[in-house]
Amino acid sequence: MNILFFGPNGSGKGTQGTILKDKYNIAHIESGGIFRENIKGGTELGKKAKEYIDKGDLVPDEITIPMVLDRLQQDDCKGGWLLDGFPRNKVQAEKLHASLEEAGMKLDVVIELILDREIAKNRIMGRRLCENNNNHPNNIFIDAIKPNGDKCRVCDGALSARDDDQDEVAIDKRHSIYYDTNTGTLASAYYYRDLAKKDSSINYFTLAGEKDLKSVTAELISKL
Repeated sequence: MNILFFGPNGSGKGTQGTILKDKYNIAHIESGGIFRENIKGGTELGKKAKEYIDKGDLVPDEITIPMVLDRLQQDDCKGGWLLDGFPRNKVQAEKLHASLEEAGMKLDVVIELILDREIAKNRIMGRRLCENNNNHPNNIFIDAIKPNGDKCRVCDGALSARDDDQDEVAIDKRHSIYYDTNTGTLASAYYYRDLAKKDSSINYFTLAGEKDLKSVTAELISKL
């Protein structure tokens, strides 16, 4: 099963992706990791990408798409893959679809995790890290996992907030790209939505991201 997963920062997409990875034994591929692996490994594509990154420029699709395609063809993806964080715009969606077809790779499922922009931002800014275990869930804006004051709800450890989680300008910038329905990430999701209407072999469905983790997971599994 090959899956594209769309959802804004703060929607819990990464958590759900990990659950699917474990349940279906498929590779969970995050776009940022593809760049890091290629640059660290010194691949030709990685060297080219690094030149742009070092100058503060966006890596062009002519480098990014082949890098993504190469990753999806590696051995750990033979049993299926879940691509998270790519494509980020409509042009990339079109190019990725064409490249997958050319490589004879089948896209089975496209998932869109829907969450109101303000709620997504609050979830990011509300995250708190436990000094004893960063995996202990604490968020001041989510009732189900609200901490005990400034103490972890699980172990009573001291809590802190990541600097980037409090950078409202950076969060708004990322969300502006995601929620753009004309050229941004949602536009790329809608490209696949329209494609699925013509091609019954592609299953496109949405999830209500405002629900709690277990409810979202249950809905996700039921639709797969």
